[in-house]
Amino acid sequence: MTAATLHHFTAPDGTRLVWHGMGPASGRPLVLLHGLFSSAEVNWIKYGTAATLAGAGFRLIMPDNRAHGGSEAPHDPAAYPGDVLVADVLALVAGLGLTDYDLGGFSLGARTAVRSVLAGLTPRRLILGGMGLEGLSGWARRSAHFIDAIDRFGTIPHGDPAFLAQAFMKTMKVDRTAARLLLQSVDDTPVEALAGVSMPTLVVCGADDQDNGSAPTLAEALPHATYAEIPGNHMSCVTRPELAAAMVAFLEG
Repeated sequence: MTAATLHHFTAPDGTRLVWHGMGPASGRPLVLLHGLFSSAEVNWIKYGTAATLAGAGFRLIMPDNRAHGGSEAPHDPAAYPGDVLVADVLALVAGLGLTDYDLGGFSLGARTAVRSVLAGLTPRRLILGGMGLEGLSGWARRSAHFIDAIDRFGTIPHGDPAFLAQAFMKTMKVDRTAARLLLQSVDDTPVEALAGVSMPTLVVCGADDQDNGSAPTLAEALPHATYAEIPGNHMSCVTRPELAAAMVAFLEG
């Protein structure tokens, strides 16, 4: 598999962040944003999605969110103003001088991608993975679920709705103080705001994934979206080759 390269950049507030690169330097840029408690390595690289996209000729730019992966995880609440992840993405795109590129995200990354477009980014095409309409318009409820998992970390029993989040945080060695602050920086996206997402959009979701609500309903709410169903649930669909196949087909279509 093609190896990823590691790069660093500094966010506007001075936080040190990393991004992973893969694919030909002359390839079409594709910025990919990972999900909550995850990393670029887990969402895009580990299971071959990035390698498939790079093999199709794309130049991948895959940041680790602040408080995730190799990026810094400050404990100062001032480091987490509203939509701070959007500010980080805008800074990365501007810093790399990207003007003609595509943008994609999975779960929280999909939410960040939508909010980044509404904040002014203009990718040619947009990919929203593992995201339904309720995950955008009702994010506060989803965020409260994860904050509860952080607050009860280490005491959540099997069968509790928060158990899987606890297990994933343990696996990823999440900095829970920083993650809790980050979750409080994320806002709901009103359904009517989605009219501003004017570029062709792929909504791709696992057949058994309802974690962020209805993906088909999200596709219907967007002006120029198509829906693709792949095997798996919210955790397993990123391990499937069908994810990369759907992304390549959309980007090359």
